[in-house]
This record gives sequence, structure tokens and C-alpha cells, in this order.
Amino acid sequence: MSNRAIINTDKAPAAIGPYSQAIKAGNTVYLSGQIPLDPKTMEVVEGGIEAQAHQVFTNLRAVCEEAAGTLGDIVKLNLYLTDLDDFARVNAVMEEYFSAPFPARAAVGVKALPKGVAFEAEGVMVIGD
Repeated sequence: MSNRAIINTDKAPAAIGPYSQAIKAGNTVYLSGQIPLDPKTMEVVEGGIEAQAHQVFTNLRAVCEEAAGTLGDIVKLNLYLTDLDDFARVNAVMEEYFSAPFPARAAVGVKALPKGVAFEAEGVMVIGD
């Protein structure tokens, strides 16, 4: 019997490619990248980088909760920004969703992201004992 489970929730955007929102293997959950799509409309949220960051973290939180975890259970978070000048604004939004001790993290500047968005985040969560 496999200890692997597919995590899927309609409270986060449906996958727009051949991937799952998350995969749980044992007590580790691998969270796919989330971009700032409204899960109800599957459209990119209006507004600047702050609005995009809020939607991304809201989407990640929904997937974490579907996997019986929270954002606080994320141990590694990867951020992708098309403009590293937005880094401070993304950090400020992140502090509204995460508290110390913060997850390990990388922030990477990229040329482009799906659907022309400015921000994407993905991570690894460990739940239970």
C-alpha cells in the first residue's frame, strides 16, 4: 500500500497543466507552485504585487488546509518574482501569513511566469509527528 496521496481542493485554483496541487508522501506534503489566480474565476487577480502575493498565500493556505496542515507547517518556501524590486513588498505580505519561526526560503528572480503574473510560490510542508 502506497503512502502517497493526491491533495486537491476547489478552494485553490485547479491545476492548469499536468500536475497536482500537492502530493502527500508520509507526513511530507509537496506543494505545487501557486500563482495569483482566483479559484472561482481562474483569472489573475487585479491589482499590484501586493494583491498578487495575498492571493498566492491564500491559495497555498487552502492547499495546506486540505492536506490537514497550515502555512505554519511549511518548512521550505520558494518564491519566484519577475521583478526583484518587489521583494520588500512580497516580504511585507508574507509576514501577514507567516510568523516566527519562519520557513527556510529562497527568492529567485525569473524572466517570466505563467499567465504573465509577477509572483509564484511553492513549498514543502511537514505535518504530524
